[in-house]
Amino acid sequence: MCAALIALVAPSCAPGQESSRGSLTVGRLTRTFHLYVPPAAAAAASVPLVLVLHGAYGDGLGAERAYHWDRAAQRDGFLVAYPDGFKRAWNGGTCCGAPRRDNVDDVAFLSRLIQTLVQVHHADPRRVYVTGISNGAFMAYRLACEATVPIAAIGPVAGTLVVPCPHPQPTSILAIHGLADHTVPFAGGNGSAEVRNVPSVAASLHTWIAADHCGGAVESRAPPLTTRSWTCAQGRAIRLITVDDAGHQWPGGEPPPALAQALAGLLRLHIDTPSSALDATATLAAFFTQHTASAAR
Repeated sequence: MCAALIALVAPSCAPGQESSRGSLTVGRLTRTFHLYVPPAAAAAASVPLVLVLHGAYGDGLGAERAYHWDRAAQRDGFLVAYPDGFKRAWNGGTCCGAPRRDNVDDVAFLSRLIQTLVQVHHADPRRVYVTGISNGAFMAYRLACEATVPIAAIGPVAGTLVVPCPHPQPTSILAIHGLADHTVPFAGGNGSAEVRNVPSVAASLHTWIAADHCGGAVESRAPPLTTRSWTCAQGRAIRLITVDDAGHQWPGGEPPPALAQALAGLLRLHIDTPSSALDATATLAAFFTQHTASAAR
């Protein structure tokens, strides 16, 4: 369906496209996004919201096509927003492109987008979730640190926390990472041309293991997957799923188009073939439904 948006949003639908396209102005920039509203969500008084953040040099429509979140939303009845990064990237901290160079305030944009969807489409402010891949995962971590609205849970895929976060907000996290990822190395360090001296995934999660007052880890293994889980205060949880021999990719997603691969190659980035060992979208959606933000920020 193509749901009309009001107020700050100007909708449009392309033939065969499930989502509507909207825009809003934050500061001096007009920012764009796509929004999918399944029939069950359109009729509900209050619905969960998932933000899906594309990787560097991608866009929201590409993320919609590649990661199958519309299918999950139709099954479970939540809204999905696919924002577009400024010049195809996010200011996640140390990476990437024009947003970092120009110090674009993506925290303000995404916080404003959430507030708008709460007002216009009855998104539940206590059931807002953010996921993303690579540069989009960096941005998901940053939003969990700095957003002015509650974030119930984040789902970073192939990314780490690359900004200082001295006062993290209590948030549940499910991180997914390939152990053969050379673009954003699981153990941290240097990856692609724009990924330098990044913290490890373990260090990134430790920030919230402490903030969420979590207990010890419980580990289970079903090769090629290893899952580590921490149970935390007030119903929150931290979970890490690693995939043996998987690179920089969204497990269960679509292979990147040839044009995206070519652009990534020019920028000395690498996008790997998605692993079939896990349906990351279904796994994240199930995790999100278990968590609710405790209070407004």
